[in-house]
Parts: sequence; structure tokens; C-alpha cells
Amino acid sequence: MTFAVNHLAHFLLTLLLLDMLQTSAPSRIVTVSSTAHSGGFIDYRNLKSEGTYTGWKAYQVSKLANILFSYELADQLRGTSVTANCLHPGAVDTKMLRASFPSIRGINLEAGAATSVFLASSPQVEGVTGKYFKKKKPARSSSATYDLQERKKLWQVSIELISAYLH
Repeated sequence: MTFAVNHLAHFLLTLLLLDMLQTSAPSRIVTVSSTAHSGGFIDYRNLKSEGTYTGWKAYQVSKLANILFSYELADQLRGTSVTANCLHPGAVDTKMLRASFPSIRGINLEAGAATSVFLASSPQVEGVTGKYFKKKKPARSSSATYDLQERKKLWQVSIELISAYLH
């Protein structure tokens, strides 16, 4: 469910809106990921994590998928006026953070939304695409996110998983 909600839902929504985004370009696609992606590994033979599930592991995998998707989408949209970027919002003080990590106090919601709003609206990133941001600055994501074969594999598997909803 974590993979479906955090990755597949965003993937599907983006594909369903893509024609409109291209028609109304310039447009921006912003995907919220997390630094947690660096611990993720996608096991395509066991996407449901049957027998190995932990909430944290599932979250890491879904956030890795967000970045792989964002980078692949940016590549596919090169030459158009539609950009695709992703970001780490910071550890935001939410119920989920407090329930999962009771000793951690995160940043407030406004600070957590700042990079998303920046990527969606700032003239400073007009035309910038295929990047990962932290605190409104480009940052390097994990080495796994730069694997072109992994990006394409995730894209194909994601298409297969959502194909019933595309028509």
C-alpha cells in the first residue's frame, strides 16, 4: 500500500494530467520524496514486501521510486516546456513523524512546504528539470537514482501496474 500511495498514485495522476500540462506549458511537475530514499532498494519480485515488510523499508522504497520516476519523466519531457523535479522537504513535524519517531521534532509545516512552493512557482527554477532539491537548492540524490536501467525498469513496471486505470 505504501508503494501504491506514495509512488503509483502520483505516477498515474501525472500521466493522466500530462497532455493538459503539455498543452498549457510552461508547466512544472513537483514530486515530494525524502532523504530516506537513500536506504531504499526495489525488489521487483516482491513489491508487496511479503514476508519482509516494515513500514520504514516500504517508505524508503516508495521515496526511491519517486526520484527515479521524476528523473525519468524529466528525460522524457526534455525539449518541451514541462519540467519535472523532486525534493526532500525536511523532517516535518506531523502526526506520522511523531508516531514513528517520538524523540524527533521536525520543522513546521510552512518550512516543510517551502521547497515545494519554490519549485512550483519561483522564476529562479524556470526551465530547470531533472533535479533533486533540499532547502531550495539542488542536491545530489543517492547513486541508485542515477541508474538509467533502473529508471526505465521502474517506469515499465509502473505502467503495467496502472494500465487498467489509463483507459
